Amino acid sequence: MFLPLSFFIYFFLLQKRLMVGAKGFLVFASLFFYSWWNISYLPIILSSLLFNYVIGNSLNENFKKVHIHKKSLLIFGIAANVALLGYFKYTDFLIENVNLALNTSVPLLHLSLPLAISFFTFQQIGLNEKFGCLNYYFFL
Repeated sequence: MFLPLSFFIYFFLLQKRLMVGAKGFLVFASLFFYSWWNISYLPIILSSLLFNYVIGNSLNENFKKVHIHKKSLLIFGIAANVALLGYFKYTDFLIENVNLALNTSVPLLHLSLPLAISFFTFQQIGLNEKFGCLNYYFFL
């Protein structure tokens, strides 16, 4: 029921020429769908989207308020995205190997991987690099 209802509402809003409302509805529907699996991961994707939105707008040539070297800002944005991904994917692996190599017993965190974190992280990195100021939430 979710997909047909979402299509109907989206195209209804487009037919009424409410482009911003239609895009806003897609954002809401996407976040609702994402959080249905596990709502505790919703703040992660929202924080990532907000972070990348700010970085992307700061890379935009028309955004003159930020006086930071663009290449440094881009590298920082990519590093932060990869660090988020690395934290969820490789923290337990790193702890396990350190425990094995140093004969310690640091407890594993047992992090479960948020749904599609690799996809949305690399999607946002690619958009940061290619378009600079693109509003990422339109691509959910």
